Amino acid sequence: MADETHQQATDGSTVTSTIDPYEKLMCIHNPDEDTLTRNFPISTIPLSDDDQNAKDISLNPDRKTSIRIFRPSTELSVSNKLPIIIYFHGGGFILFSTSSTIFHNFCQSIAKHVPALVVSVDHRLAPESRLPAAYDDAVDALNWVKNQALDTLNSEPWLKEYGDFSNCFIMGCSSGANIAYHACLKASELDLGPVKISGLILNEPFIGGIERTSSEIRLMNDKILSVPVSDLMWELSLPIGSDRNHPYCNLLHNKDEESLRKKCGFIKKCLVIGCDGDSLFDRQVEFVKMLEGKDVKVEALLQQGGYHGMVYFDSNELEIMLDKVKDFILSD
Repeated sequence: MADETHQQATDGSTVTSTIDPYEKLMCIHNPDEDTLTRNFPISTIPLSDDDQNAKDISLNPDRKTSIRIFRPSTELSVSNKLPIIIYFHGGGFILFSTSSTIFHNFCQSIAKHVPALVVSVDHRLAPESRLPAAYDDAVDALNWVKNQALDTLNSEPWLKEYGDFSNCFIMGCSSGANIAYHACLKASELDLGPVKISGLILNEPFIGGIERTSSEIRLMNDKILSVPVSDLMWELSLPIGSDRNHPYCNLLHNKDEESLRKKCGFIKKCLVIGCDGDSLFDRQVEFVKMLEGKDVKVEALLQQGGYHGMVYFDSNELEIMLDKVKDFILSD
């Protein structure tokens, strides 16, 4: 049994959690090496060389990162170029990969439904590679897409033939949404031409902080994403010695407002998706307000009920989300 964790609610009462996050995640932290033994059952989908709709490509051999590209499972015409979605998977920075079944299937669904070319990025995991490693891998991915646009002779054939480099979107789910947001901020300082970032899509962005919110108190022991589990994910992924008010975690905690406003000016439009059955909900609502305060054009799909990650397990919710993503991408 885990030691009891006491959290102060907004009404002054105390909420107690006895969840052991290591037991929940089936992980063991090896502090001497700062590594994680992962026993969490994760099914994966390996690709064959003759797969017609997905392929794996090395991104940075030194970092052992890669990209899995998806294209629609329909007849394509080179005369109708497709938007390119640069996608980052979830897992609290510590779990999963592009080959994980839930994210492979999700990216396939996006490619077919929008339709679009999806560039799914397999970033390094913490604690072996703590933040900002995943953000650096995101920059690698942006530069990789740029290089595909510039090298017309040797570029990846699917991107060359079907991709619209002038219509790219950065997208992520949960911790991947956190990566997508930071990637977009970093993109504001890069010369990505001829690649143009048309928008940012954030599904259930993973945001933290020291002070507890009402939704965290209410969903302290949530079966999908309890507060002790999210706290552990931050503990394992943030730079050693950092707390949850670090700007990687608390996206509302920024000491240079003017710099942030300038970087946010790079975001042409942003879609934020969330639900109040998610312990992260209150932080997501405040994040939307922060972006709007920086004059970002924000569309928010913040619904009642639901739970964190529901689009991976509920086909109806997946269809609703994909319709919203498609409308967002096709809108001016």
